[in-house]
This record gives sequence, C-alpha cells and structure tokens, in this order.
Amino acid sequence: MKLDDTNIAIIKELRNGRKAFSSIADKIGITENTVRSRVNKLIEDGVLQISGLVDPQYIPEMQVVVMGVKLSTLNLEDKAKEMLQLKGVISVMVVTGRYDLIVQLATSTQDDQSLLNFFKNELSKVKGVSDVETFVVYQSHNYMIPYML
Repeated sequence: MKLDDTNIAIIKELRNGRKAFSSIADKIGITENTVRSRVNKLIEDGVLQISGLVDPQYIPEMQVVVMGVKLSTLNLEDKAKEMLQLKGVISVMVVTGRYDLIVQLATSTQDDQSLLNFFKNELSKVKGVSDVETFVVYQSHNYMIPYML
C-alpha cells in the first residue's frame, strides 16, 4: 500500500494515539469520517498499529536487551519470524552488516524471564544461530516499548 499525503498527515497526528479523530480532521482539513475510515484501513492493511507503550526505565524489573544475531542459514525471513515467536521478543529486523538479525527483547531482572533463561529456554529452540552479541540497555532516551512482562 502506498501512503498518500493525507494518510501521512493522519499518521503524523496520531503520534498521540489518543488524539480525537475530530481534532485530526480539523487540523488537516478533512471530515472526521474520512479520518476514521482511513485509520481503519491503515490498521486493517497492517500499516498502522495504535498501542500503549511504556518507558522501560520506569518498570523496575524490566531489562531491555538488543541482540545482534548471526545465522548459519540464508533463510533470514523465516528465522526472523521464528524469533518473533519467542517469549520476550519485542521485534526482529533483518539487517545488513555483521549481523543478520537485530532482536529487541524485554527480560526481567527477577524470576524465570531473565536473560540467561531466555538463552536456555527460548533462543535454544532456534536452529541455525551461529553467533549472538547482546547489548543490555542501561539508559535510553525517547525509547518506548510494549509492556512485555
């Protein structure tokens, strides 16, 4: 789906996902029904998702980890989808550079959702992982994620 100028303007206004459609309509000069139908179509087509996000720094037990993953296979898209199914995984990106995938992960500093348990119980399910480098996020700025714990 190609985004036209109106869809882009609507998406920009939805940076605050709670903004009223009537407010968006007034700002960009279209009807509220047009905004509503376009937003519904964008959601239906998988272009847009409206959700609540949290700053992980305010969740004491949450630990965000970014992982660079090298694979021994070139089946990158399937491996990315497989990784996305693992407990705690927020997102997976197929990338260029020294890694094949970049994985964002929410773990807990307590209980069974620790980083070590992720490696033992989740990542071990994925065949073809040849190397992993982890980056624990100690501090972030303007970084929001879905609540995963």
